[in-house]
Amino acid sequence: MLTLLTAAIQAIAPAQCSVELVVLGVSQDGGTPQVNVQDDPAWEDESLRRRVVSLGVIDHEAGTRYMFEATPDFREQLHDLNEIAGTEGAPDGVFLTHAHIGHYTGLMFLGFESMGADNVPVFTLPLMAEFLSTNGPWDQLVRYENIDLRVITAGEPAELNDRLSVSAWDVPHRREYAETAGFRIQGPNLSVVFIPDIDSWAEWAEQGTRIEDVVMENDIIYIDASFFDDDELPGRDMSAIPHPRTSETMDLFQGFSDEIRQRIRFIHYNHTNPIRYPDSDQAQEVLERGYRIAEEGERVCL
Repeated sequence: MLTLLTAAIQAIAPAQCSVELVVLGVSQDGGTPQVNVQDDPAWEDESLRRRVVSLGVIDHEAGTRYMFEATPDFREQLHDLNEIAGTEGAPDGVFLTHAHIGHYTGLMFLGFESMGADNVPVFTLPLMAEFLSTNGPWDQLVRYENIDLRVITAGEPAELNDRLSVSAWDVPHRREYAETAGFRIQGPNLSVVFIPDIDSWAEWAEQGTRIEDVVMENDIIYIDASFFDDDELPGRDMSAIPHPRTSETMDLFQGFSDEIRQRIRFIHYNHTNPIRYPDSDQAQEVLERGYRIAEEGERVCL
């Protein structure tokens, strides 16, 4: 007998699904291949290329589309989202996690020089909204009314309609310009967590939120897999790049049931993380230990 989660993942046809999530990108901010990595095989083999991390949510019943992150690959990602939704035009809302280049700079395509969008709602935590409204060139998007900043408060859901809501956590991560959000997307039947960037699960626990509880309380968890382990960047002090390692997160949940582990889908992986190659030993280890690796184009009925 199919579980609710398994059935929902399989039921992806719009006729069967009122609210649907689509993975639009899985790579760390610089994409894959990254600039100036001349020997990356993805330059020659387009099947190895990966867009920057982003999720899309489609409400087929309402005819609305939302994007999580505005990446440098925003043009292609909006095109893909509209193709799936059977729509055109700007998204009905954009949710931003933070002010690092892979997560918000795609807003430029909504501006005067490109789409010339009309008041696209952009949902952020308070410091991110202040950053966008007081620093160029982003403040031009506000002044020209290409975007409409909607400040959300951590822990208070933004109700998009009676089937779909989004709430935010404030998670620990480098905040040179703004805080960093993680999101919880609640559909009619399933909840999805999106935390592409965080410094440490332990540090988040010190702030009062345990990732173990988040995984237990939600259905699908897309979380930071920037690096596989501490041996990934020869010659670099990996302690200065504080992301939870993929191997560390797997170890943290290894004592949990198979059903809990399979909720976790690793995303935002750097071009150096070998899980980007499906046939790598590390990718196979992730799957054999009961976890999943997010793939571009995967669709989940919420």
